[in-house]
This record gives sequence, C-alpha cells and structure tokens, in this order.
Amino acid sequence: MPIRPFVSSRRALGLLGAAALATAGFAGAGASPASASPEAAHFGVKPLHSTSQGVQAQTTRATSTSTLSVGSSGSQGVVSPTPKVYLVFWGSQWKNDPAGVAPDMQNMFKGLYGSQDTWGTILDQYCEGVAKGTVTCGTKGTHVQHPTSTPLVGTWFDNSAAAPTNATAAQVAAEAVKAAGHFGNKTQAPNLNAQYVVLSATGTHPDGFPNSGFCAWHDKTSSSYGNLAYTNLPYVPDTGIDGCTTLTDGRALSGIESTETHEYAETVTDFWPSIGWNGGNGEIGDACVNLDSFVKLSTGSFDLQGLWSNAANNCVTKG
Repeated sequence: MPIRPFVSSRRALGLLGAAALATAGFAGAGASPASASPEAAHFGVKPLHSTSQGVQAQTTRATSTSTLSVGSSGSQGVVSPTPKVYLVFWGSQWKNDPAGVAPDMQNMFKGLYGSQDTWGTILDQYCEGVAKGTVTCGTKGTHVQHPTSTPLVGTWFDNSAAAPTNATAAQVAAEAVKAAGHFGNKTQAPNLNAQYVVLSATGTHPDGFPNSGFCAWHDKTSSSYGNLAYTNLPYVPDTGIDGCTTLTDGRALSGIESTETHEYAETVTDFWPSIGWNGGNGEIGDACVNLDSFVKLSTGSFDLQGLWSNAANNCVTKG
C-alpha cells in the first residue's frame, strides 16, 4: 500500500512494512478500563506522506489484486448496513480549533446522503450474510444502504476535562465507550451500525500522532455495551497544509476530510475488523490512498478519498 497521509489498520501495517510505523505504538493497547478492551492492533491505517510524494503517487493505479472479498459469513459486524456516525470532540482543548475542524466535519457528514452524494453509493455493493470469500453480493445478503438522510446522528463536545495530551490507544477506546453511554447506546443492537469518531484537539498526540506515521485509524473495542466500532482521528491540520491528501489545493481541511472519508468507508465495510471486506491491498480505502477528489455535496465541497469498487474493478470517487 502506497504511503498516504495519516491512517491506521492492522492489515495496512503489514502492507506498509515501513520501519517508521514500527514505533507508532501499534503493538497492542492493553486492556485499560474493564469496560473497554481494544484490539491488539488497528485498522484502516492511512500513512503520512509529503506533498511531493502525494503528487507522484497520483500516477499509480490500483490493480485487480485490490479486489475485495468478505472475510466472514457472519450476519453481524461484517458491514454497517445503515451507517450512523457519532462525532466526539474529546477534551476541553476544543475551545481552540484554528482550522475549523469541528464545523467542517459536521458539515461534511450532513451532506453524505441522498442523490447528490454519488461517492457514498460506492459502498452499497458490499454486504454481510453471504459466504466467506464472496466478491459480488448481487441480490444476496444484507447490503449497505445509501443514506437517505444524514448519517450524522450525534455530536458531543466532551469538554468537562482536558483530554490526555498523549492519549494511548486504550484511552481512545475508553472515550468511545464513554460516548456510547452518553448517546444512550447501551446494548449491542444500536451499536451494530454506530461508529464513534473520537476527534482529538490541536496540539494533542493520540497514539503517538504525528510522529507515529499515521493520519488516523479505526478499530473495534469490546465493552459492557457490546462491540463498538470507533475511529482515532487526530487533528490532521497539525501536519500542515496538504498533509494527508494527494491534493495540493492549499486548504487546511482537505487532509482531515480525505482521512475521515477513508476511515468512514472502511468502518462501514469492515465494521469489526477484519471480518469484513478486504483484498490484497487492504480495506476499501487502502488501495486508493493515491486518489482524492474535491466533491460538491449539498453542504459544501469536500476532499473525498477514492474507494475500491469491485463493480468497477478500480479506484473510483463515485458509484
């Protein structure tokens, strides 16, 4: 997998093989609180690259080795059939948001639905409840449904105290569990589609960011509320303009938009990693980290990362 701005995934780590990631803190986060038990490594890794590397990488094309197949015949936790996103702005440090990440992330998700969102329609070809190894769902199984209204169903500024300056992976997982309780998702049923995006404020360094070589990662954690899908999303603008994106548009927000759409799509299609959809180059976003596109939604224009489509046999930015 080519190196692209920050992202994390156990499969991606194996594909990257980069020495820089060896010290990223990806060796298992220990069990932490009794209510949260994060996995030993993380998924959806979006690696960091320089602007010049990103431009050169635009010429690289994914191949058929990127074809995704489902890793389990399970009917739960393989995909998120009706995606629901909860944005968790962690810590009192969010009183300082120089790039305007908080409103931008909310506006982006408020536009990821309906007929104008042709990017999100890439996801509805993938399903759960089919034989392990399936590459084409057809009419079988339970498919991801393209949202008819915003998938953003909750936003929480957890600002009663400061978040750790150098949060461990276990602490990020614990914050996701705390968020599930805050939103009232206290059984497994609502958490079969909920993904908790834990956003850290500028100047903080969750799981070693930015020196650990990733833009963000997603994973699952077990808890008293069931298995929870969550994302560790650092303050990507701290990497500088054009960090974590192959675009060179000079926008401070492009990198975090690209990063989070990578994580969102991979969470939807590999909900409890890694029993969902994977291929020779990783999850749905891993093969396509070289493809970004500035896309107009009903709520504005955003940098959306390309995704692998089995139907198109290529990286695409629309279904």
